[in-house]
Amino acid sequence: MVMQVISGHLGWVRSVAFDPSNNWFCTGSADRTIKIWDVASGRLKLTLTGHIEQIRGLAVSSKHTYMFSAGDDKQVKCWDLEQNKVIRSYHGHLSGVYCLALHPTIDILLTGGRDSVCRVWDIRTKMQIFALSGHDNTVCSVFTRPTDPQIVTGSHDTTIKFWDLRYGKTMSTLTHHKKSVRAMAPHPKEHSFASASADNIKKFSLPKGEFLHNMLSQQKTIINTMAVNEDGVMATGGAYNFCFHFKIILTF
Repeated sequence: MVMQVISGHLGWVRSVAFDPSNNWFCTGSADRTIKIWDVASGRLKLTLTGHIEQIRGLAVSSKHTYMFSAGDDKQVKCWDLEQNKVIRSYHGHLSGVYCLALHPTIDILLTGGRDSVCRVWDIRTKMQIFALSGHDNTVCSVFTRPTDPQIVTGSHDTTIKFWDLRYGKTMSTLTHHKKSVRAMAPHPKEHSFASASADNIKKFSLPKGEFLHNMLSQQKTIINTMAVNEDGVMATGGAYNFCFHFKIILTF
C-alpha cells in the first residue's frame, strides 16, 4: 500500500538512500539536485546543488555526518551534512558514475561507472586505492561486505564479479545472467544476495556464489533498483515507473 506520494523533483528520480537514524532520506534526480526529505511528514528539508548532470548514486554514512553522491558528470562528491556543502571530490572516473557503496567497517568508498571500472577510494584522503578492472561494460551495481568477497559488482556485460579488497583482484565471476545486471541487494541476515536483470531475479549464496534459484516465474520489466529488509521482503523498482514488493517465504 502506498503511504504517501512526494513530489518536488523536475526530472526522473534516479537514486534514493535513507539516513541510518531513519529520520530523513535523500533523493537524486535527473534535474541535477539532491533533495533531503523528512521521513515522518514527507516535508522537503533541503535541496543541494553541485552536480551538472543527473545523479545516479547516493549513500549516507552510518559513522560520519557524510553523504556521498555520484552522477553522469563523472563526479563523486562527499557532502558534510552539518555544513550542507561539498567537502571532498573524488576524481578518476572517465565517464558517468552509475553506482556507489560504503564499506560497513572501514572508511572506503566504492564507485562504478561507464568506464567499466569499480574504483576504491580512501574517504578522507581522496586517494584511489584500487581501480578494479575486468568488466567489459558499465559497472552499474555494487555492494560491500566486511568478509570475503568484500566487493561484489554487477555489469552491463551480464556478469557478476567477486573481488578481494586486500589485493584488488577478481576472486570469481558469475555468468548466470543473460542480460545486464542493473541491481543487486544482499540479505541483511542470510549469507545470500539477489541480482536483477531483464532475464530474471536470481538468488545466490555467499561467500562462494552458488546459484540457488530464480525468484520470478516470468520477468516482465527491466529492474533498475532493489533492496531487501531483515524480514525477507524485497522491493524492486522497474522501467515502467512503478515499484512492486513481495515477501519471499522460505525462499529468501
